[in-house]
Amino acid sequence: MVEENYREQNIIKELNIKGVKKTIITNFLEFEELEDLYYSYPTNKGKEIARKRNKIILGLLVYQGLNTRDLQLLEVENIQLYKGKINIPGTKKSNAREIELKPFQLMEFMEYINEVRPRILRETNKATEQLLLPIGRSFKLHNTVHKLAKELKEINQNFMDVKQIRTSVIISWLRQYNLRKAQYLAGHKYISSTEKYVQDDLESLHETINTYHPLQ
Repeated sequence: MVEENYREQNIIKELNIKGVKKTIITNFLEFEELEDLYYSYPTNKGKEIARKRNKIILGLLVYQGLNTRDLQLLEVENIQLYKGKINIPGTKKSNAREIELKPFQLMEFMEYINEVRPRILRETNKATEQLLLPIGRSFKLHNTVHKLAKELKEINQNFMDVKQIRTSVIISWLRQYNLRKAQYLAGHKYISSTEKYVQDDLESLHETINTYHPLQ
């Protein structure tokens, strides 16, 4: 015969465990998938100047981890071809930083700045130092990035949006570099913003909980 006893009161009901809540990010893309998005994006169909501009945008998303706000703020002077680097301006929410460009990006930027961008300026009758330009009257990139995202979904069904790319890039940086360097590359003002992307310890904890939880 087995006897069971129950407490009338829940002794941990009022227990408050302090600390930062962390979640395991599960919908990120591996870096190989990010590169596949970049290399699989075609520039030889449709409107050539728009697709070559999109390739530049995609490269900045995948290799420099920029977001739409960063893309919008870029000017021609921010690209230092002679140094092989890009300067990303700071904002109220992010720090300025200088990040290296990949060698193949340098060639694409040379073509974009010297040939593609001037054609966009002529076609849209714009006069601006803004680096990345929509094809149309607007100067805002949101629609351009949205259309690009729809095309990327056709390349990889696991792709969700450009925020997912940035999340994936930061996670990849944390696997390669220490926390402070990842913070710098991401432009985070606070180290806590970067810590949210640390996954290794959380994944181990999640596995341990699943293994030893009394309800398993």
